[in-house]
Amino acid sequence: MSTTATSGLARPAGGHRPASDVVQVYDTTLRDGAQQEGMNLSVADKLAIAVLLDELGVGYIEGGWPGAIPKDTEFFARAAKELDLRHARLAAFGSTCKAGAQPHEDPQVQALVESEAPVVTLVAKSDIRHVERALRTDGQENLRMIAATVRYLVGLGREVVLDAEHFFDGYRYDREYALSCVRTAFEAGAATVVLCDTNGGMLPDWVAQVVTEVRAATDGRLGIHAHNDSGCAVANSLAAVAAGAGHVQGTVNGYGERTGNADLITCVANLELKGGARTLAGDGLAESSRIAHAISEITNISPYARQPYVGASAFAHKAGLHASAIRVDPDLYQHVDPVAVGNDMRMLVSEMAGRASIELKGRELGFDLTGRSELLTRVTTRVKEAEAAGYTYDAADASFELLLRAELDGGRAPRFFDVESWRTFVEHRPGDEGLVNSEATVKLRTGRGRMISTGEGNGPVNALDHALRAALVATYPEIEDFELIDYKVRILDSQQGTDAIIRVLIETSDGHESWSTVGVGTNIIEASWEALTDAIVWGLLHRGVEPR
Repeated sequence: MSTTATSGLARPAGGHRPASDVVQVYDTTLRDGAQQEGMNLSVADKLAIAVLLDELGVGYIEGGWPGAIPKDTEFFARAAKELDLRHARLAAFGSTCKAGAQPHEDPQVQALVESEAPVVTLVAKSDIRHVERALRTDGQENLRMIAATVRYLVGLGREVVLDAEHFFDGYRYDREYALSCVRTAFEAGAATVVLCDTNGGMLPDWVAQVVTEVRAATDGRLGIHAHNDSGCAVANSLAAVAAGAGHVQGTVNGYGERTGNADLITCVANLELKGGARTLAGDGLAESSRIAHAISEITNISPYARQPYVGASAFAHKAGLHASAIRVDPDLYQHVDPVAVGNDMRMLVSEMAGRASIELKGRELGFDLTGRSELLTRVTTRVKEAEAAGYTYDAADASFELLLRAELDGGRAPRFFDVESWRTFVEHRPGDEGLVNSEATVKLRTGRGRMISTGEGNGPVNALDHALRAALVATYPEIEDFELIDYKVRILDSQQGTDAIIRVLIETSDGHESWSTVGVGTNIIEASWEALTDAIVWGLLHRGVEPR
């Protein structure tokens, strides 16, 4: 596998080469991204994310709206004492002074000053319809508000970024007024004026045309702030840069209200790896997969597996035809080297797999199957037969590894215990305020003899898990660290009703790594038992435990 990004795709003729080799990266995850439905970040969460964003190497971190949101006021107060940023500058977000008011008299503007943020980002109306209907003032007063607020903050030594809200819609409605907002901000001393697709409805060619015209009609650095309502936020950001914008705003993982903002990591990866631009400080791009997933953990929003560049499936290959080519040269089916973004190539094992897929997956798991054609044929046949019966190994690498180990050992699966029997019991007592009690009993044999254990839980699978661990822990104390962290059930033939085949996927963790196992059966408890026992066996194998 090559160790450099695919170079042949950089700077395509007539394509998306930035007007400048340097593009400023401005992250608004903590403000605009935090408006996503279901996201609720504490101040501690925001501080932790800010550290990760600085590691990524962004130039600006928008911390929030001090004065308007108490949590954001606290964030800036704590950030001044607790954050030691190496690459990024903190930006405080707020609005221009109110109609009829002076900046030094406006409490909201004063809150921006008191935040001590070195950068202030002002949102201002640039669509005359919003000026008249939302602000309920006239166009000239709006221009005065922009000029006075920018001039006041620049005079206090702050770098001012002006977000021209609803710019593209406003430009298409009244070009001259939208341009007057941009010119006024630059004349007052704004370092950057950001053209905002606030409603997210633009298309790339529209954005390119508008930015080109604005670039020709004004002086100063232009930026782009794109929402994703048309599904084009990243494409619109790239089009703006190609047309002359030198500043890109977005959020990690595309967080944001409605359908989200431009995914900043996707924008940066495209600009650096395809456009040859310099965007991030340090080696942040190579850490982007780790950072994107770490931020997902803090936000408590599951990572999107199919996210470009950093998703778990971004470089996952399933078809046997792909595998045959990848075995010869990985770049044949990958647009960049995954290492460039801190990701890795994965081979998925499924009914579509050929022997090349199995060989590559074995290599990924640490098994050299080169030249073992008979073994590869057996494993490929077993996989296809198992998937026909309802199994899937796409998301159950641990179960596939156990299958492979069994074939390598003449059909004998790794064994740490022999199961004599198991059973579950669910009881509901009408007088117990609707409580349902679940209990399980497991009987098995280990090197220490016959073990019988009972467990209780909030359901039969949970009770079975407790009973299995209790029966094994005396022999294998390592399983004290194992924890079931995810449990998924899929009905495979729903037309069969309660007789349907059930697939269960279980994810287990030991605090350092996680692994997934699969079980299938017509009984959900039976399928769960298979996945549970596979999880224990795989975990013990990877702890280097010998059967005892």
